[in-house]
Amino acid sequence: MPATTPMHSAQRPTQPLLGLPCATVSVAGARDFAVEAVESGRFHSVLFANAAKVVMAERDAVLREALYKADLLAADGQSLVWASKVLGTPLPERVAGIDYMIDLLGVAETHGWRVFLLGGRDEVLEQVRAFCRENHPGLTIAGTHNGYFDAERDPEIAAVVRASGADLLFVGMPSPRKEYWIVDHGPATGVALAVASGGSFDVIAGAVRRAPMLWQRAGLEWLWRVVQEPRRLWRRYLDTNSRFLAMVAREKIRQRR
Repeated sequence: MPATTPMHSAQRPTQPLLGLPCATVSVAGARDFAVEAVESGRFHSVLFANAAKVVMAERDAVLREALYKADLLAADGQSLVWASKVLGTPLPERVAGIDYMIDLLGVAETHGWRVFLLGGRDEVLEQVRAFCRENHPGLTIAGTHNGYFDAERDPEIAAVVRASGADLLFVGMPSPRKEYWIVDHGPATGVALAVASGGSFDVIAGAVRRAPMLWQRAGLEWLWRVVQEPRRLWRRYLDTNSRFLAMVAREKIRQRR
C-alpha cells in the first residue's frame, strides 16, 4: 500500500478489494462523510471505483496511487459489490456516482454550501445549472468552468475555484484525468470536499440517457451503454469485463492456496 493513504478525520474504514482500498460504506454513510468533511473545513476527496477503473488501475500506477489517496473510495459498480462477496470481503452496497451527486446537491442546499461545477461542455453546464434552479432553488452555484483546458492551465483553474469561495467541488471529467486533477490540484481549490463526478453532468443535463432501474439492479449498466453506442464501446467493454473477471478468478485462486 502506498504511504500516501490519507488520514483525515472524516475518512471511513476500508478493506482491500482487487488491489484497491474500497470504503466499507453505505449510501447513507457516504452522505454522512460529505457532511463531516465540509464541516471540518479541511480538504477531502471522494473518488469512485468500478470494474473499468480496477482494470485501468492495474495498468496505471499513477492512477492506482491517486485512488489510494482518496479519503473515500466508493464502489460505483454492482460488479465490485458482487466481487467483494465472492472474495469474502463484502461491501455494504453500491454507491453510484450520479446518485451521490444528486443527493449532495440537496444536502448542499440544506446546509448552505457553495458549489462549483468543473468539467463538461459549457452547454452541459448550463443545463446542470437549470436542473439546480428547478430542483434546488436555494442552492448557491459559486461558479462553473468547462473541462476543455490544457494541463498547463490547471493551477489557474484551481485558483478560479478558490476565488469562488466554494465549499463543494464536482469534477466532471473523464478518467483518469479527474482523479489526477483532484489529487494534484484539489487542495489548492480551497474546497472542503471534491467529488469525482465523471459523466454525471451529462446525465443530469439529459445529454446521456441512464440505464433503466432494472438494468442498474442487474449490474448491466455497461451493457446499456454498449447498446447506446455499440460501435464505439463493444470492444472496450469486452476487454475490460474479461480482464476484470480474470482478476477476480486469480484472486479467488490465490485465496484458496
